[in-house]
Amino acid sequence: MNKKIVFINQATGYLTIDTINEFTKSFDNVALITGSIRVQDDELDTKVKISKIVKYNRGSSIKKALSWLIGTVQILFLLLFKYRDYERVFYSIPPTAYLLPLSHVKRFSIIIYDLYPEALKINGIDDGNLIYKWWVKRNAKVFPKAHKIYTLSEEMKKGVLNYSPNSKVSVIANWSAFSGHKPITKGNNKIVTREGLHSKFIVQYSGNIGTTHNVETIVELAELLQNEKDILFQIIGRGVRTQNIAKEISEKNLLNCSLLPFRADEELYESLCASDISIVTLDDRTADVSIPSKTYNLMAAGIPILAIAKENSGVAKIVSNYNIGVSFEKHQLGKMKDFILKAKKDPNYRQAMAQNAQKASMDFSRINATEYLNCYKRNS
Repeated sequence: MNKKIVFINQATGYLTIDTINEFTKSFDNVALITGSIRVQDDELDTKVKISKIVKYNRGSSIKKALSWLIGTVQILFLLLFKYRDYERVFYSIPPTAYLLPLSHVKRFSIIIYDLYPEALKINGIDDGNLIYKWWVKRNAKVFPKAHKIYTLSEEMKKGVLNYSPNSKVSVIANWSAFSGHKPITKGNNKIVTREGLHSKFIVQYSGNIGTTHNVETIVELAELLQNEKDILFQIIGRGVRTQNIAKEISEKNLLNCSLLPFRADEELYESLCASDISIVTLDDRTADVSIPSKTYNLMAAGIPILAIAKENSGVAKIVSNYNIGVSFEKHQLGKMKDFILKAKKDPNYRQAMAQNAQKASMDFSRINATEYLNCYKRNS
């Protein structure tokens, strides 16, 4: 029997690549519909057939939604004419793709990294909105038909089961792009040496600077600690809030806070290792429907985490359960300040969290990619 499966992810990274590579071991024909492929570790198996669609736009909400809609139309035509007899695996980028009314002729599964429509709340679209109500109804129709649904945490699983109590939902945590890498000490860190940062205690945020990321809180925290001359805040990334953040830093004359562009992929791991504490943020409105992927990379790098998120969020529970840092509500600036100062003044305290992070990363390794295939087989 000729087994065929197509994966649909508008923005393909290492998580998708690792998962697809596992499925090539059990399927005769494997395909990928995507807008972009970013290779950070292993490359996509050469046996995988690739069909390109429009790239996912990480800009404004309007640009993002437009890229979703265009991509969804392209996906529809590819599924109808090129991959009609393939099983389908939908990722939640674009989140509109699995809603296609004609896409479920063949068996399909859904991998949910961000749960929609709940994630739309960050854009002011709440449960009274017509789009939100329509999406809720579509989820309630689509989820029960799925062969398998995968998601990242027990909190997100509960959200899925609200739509479809009898769905087969598996929780499989993400993993790091740097599984198996050894942490780079600051003494051996090329970026630290190049930028003359050996004397600095670096508190770093590395990621998108969008409406969901609470980056303004980091600027407020830097303002509280501006008299600590050896503490440097680094905000590394891009997004629709970048100009606003630059303006705030300038207006407050924060010499202890640097806004930097994304590092090149080949420098990303070294950049993470340059920090003494790294910040992971999550907006309160999306705390239960997403877990930032950088969390897993920081664990692999052995970096303590200062999480800015709701107490009951998935990321807060990871930080607490593994004792790899401390999680705070966004208004707890004083407690964040105390945590940073304690970690700076007590190297043993910081080192214990760093060691715990490395140990925790063993539970979030590439082995998790094999679970997608294992769960699929158990329900076939």
